[in-house]
Formats: sequence, C-alpha cells, structure tokens
Amino acid sequence: MSAEPAPAAAGGGESPNVPVHLRPAREADVPALAQLLLRLKRLNEEFDPLLKVRPDAEARAVEVLRRDLADPKALVLAAEGIGPDKDKVVGVVRAHLRERVFYVPEVEGVILDIYLLPLYRRKGVGEHLLRETAEALRAKGAGLVTAEFPAHNEIATRFYAKRGYRPITLVQGRRL
Repeated sequence: MSAEPAPAAAGGGESPNVPVHLRPAREADVPALAQLLLRLKRLNEEFDPLLKVRPDAEARAVEVLRRDLADPKALVLAAEGIGPDKDKVVGVVRAHLRERVFYVPEVEGVILDIYLLPLYRRKGVGEHLLRETAEALRAKGAGLVTAEFPAHNEIATRFYAKRGYRPITLVQGRRL
C-alpha cells in the first residue's frame, strides 16, 4: 500500500508504503479526533498521577479542537486510513506556533499531541506524521519544532531522540 500525497497544508510530501493519508482536520472530524485525544490523555495518565484525566475531558477535547481549527497559529491534522480503512480517522496531530521573545529562531512550532491507533504503529506512520507536521509548521513560519509529552514516557523520548530531537527546557511540578 502507498499513502496518498499529503496536501500542501500538511507538508506536501509523499511517503510510499505508509498506510495513511494525512490532511488538515475539518469540523466534521472533531468527534473522532476528540476520541483519539482522550485515548492519548488516558495513556499519559499512566505515566504520571499529575496527569489525571478530568471527568469532562471529552467535552474539553471537542472545545480545544474547535478552537484550534479556527486559530491560524494552530495546526490540527487528521490521519486517515487507506484501503479498507479509507475515510476512517486513525490518528491526530495537534500543534501550535509559539513566539520565542528572547531567542532565535523567533517562532517555535510545538507538537502538543500526536497519537495513532495501535494498529498503525511501528509501520513508519509516526515518522511520517512527524515529518509532515514539521514541514507544515515550517510553512507557517516556525524555525524550530519541539514536542511536549510526559517526562516519564520513555517510548516518546526514544521516538523523538531517534529523529534528532533533544531536551531544551524542563518543566517540573508538584501538587499543591
């Protein structure tokens, strides 16, 4: 199988043998994307008790996605399966542009959420999503791309490190 080329807004690159089509998300995708975000947040909860998912998380996910779809400084991508999973949303990427007032490059593209259904993992899809997301953020003006994820998520740490990402800042916290 080969993926259809990603649209220009999502980077425009082709990745042969990737079983997804990556495209900008639409309002109609919000219910499916919200479910994927919830799966990700519940997974994050397993890494740290300070990441306890709220009871109203589904409604919040819908609200956040709708807000991001309307925000020119946000990026929301939907990964659709191809072949038998054609038109089924199987992954989500959510990112924002952030101003770096003291540093160059001045604009940072921050990957806030990236999630794929388990069936699509370990097939080059995550790397495809990351590459296309970085390209879409670059097209929006980012000169640096970063990713935020739970500190104890060793899988994410290895995934990003293998692709040239390294720690830049550290956020520490404690419950009050």
